[in-house]
Amino acid sequence: MGTLYVVATPIGNLSDMTERAIKTLTEVDYILCEDTRNSIKLLNHFNIKNKLIAYHKFNEQEKVNSIIKDLKEGKNIALISDAGTPCISDPGSIIVKQAKENKINVIGIGGISASITALSISGLHTTSFTFYGFFPREKKEQDKIIEEINNSKVKTFIFYESPKRIIKTLELLKEEIPNLKISVSKELTKLHEKNFYGDINKVLKELKNDDKTTSGEYTFIIEKEETKEDKEQSVSVESQLIDLIIKNNITIKDAIDKLNKENKNLSKKEIYNASLNLKNILK
Repeated sequence: MGTLYVVATPIGNLSDMTERAIKTLTEVDYILCEDTRNSIKLLNHFNIKNKLIAYHKFNEQEKVNSIIKDLKEGKNIALISDAGTPCISDPGSIIVKQAKENKINVIGIGGISASITALSISGLHTTSFTFYGFFPREKKEQDKIIEEINNSKVKTFIFYESPKRIIKTLELLKEEIPNLKISVSKELTKLHEKNFYGDINKVLKELKNDDKTTSGEYTFIIEKEETKEDKEQSVSVESQLIDLIIKNNITIKDAIDKLNKENKNLSKKEIYNASLNLKNILK
């Protein structure tokens, strides 16, 4: 049984290519890639002499069986995309899923991902986030995502966008989601890398005044303003129980009942566990 290697490649700066990635691409039996014309440039730069096979969203289904057959026969195969990490808004998830279901070993060779690189320099909330890939073009899908964002407890959302649509997309988000902070990264890791940060109105103004806005690829990250409910939720359940006990001069049992009735965002289990913590603290 062979191994499928999912190999991340640079998104712009070739110096980001890892030694392990070079070694893997050199030693496998062949390499699956989105576009042989793009990937041959990468291989030539690192003097990698290996066979490239086109594997993209239009032929994934028809090629998957023959690739799985090769893996079962002991061939080692690498999967790369045009740039960044395969399967992240790029082809690859179908072959990885099939390999897993056929008990074939799948190994990731880490490296650059535009979404995580942009998030790390965003200055926005990074504890939890949702990655959507390219912002949709159809209004129905746009409305669906905007509704999900407005209703989500997650604050930070990552998208890719084309240079021709970036301003139009941000204008839409400005109208539909109030008080957004945003980080827009352009040409990540490349010579003309640029980042815009701040209130969405400020960023839109800067993009409109940039004479090179319509060139380069964009990763943008939005952060919702913390709502009143979020702020209330951020106060520990233990603190809320103590507050009720002191203000109402009631027992911890009565405080549990009162909090259950007043705060529907908390589950009974959360409140009960908090009461146990509180009892241990007060021992």
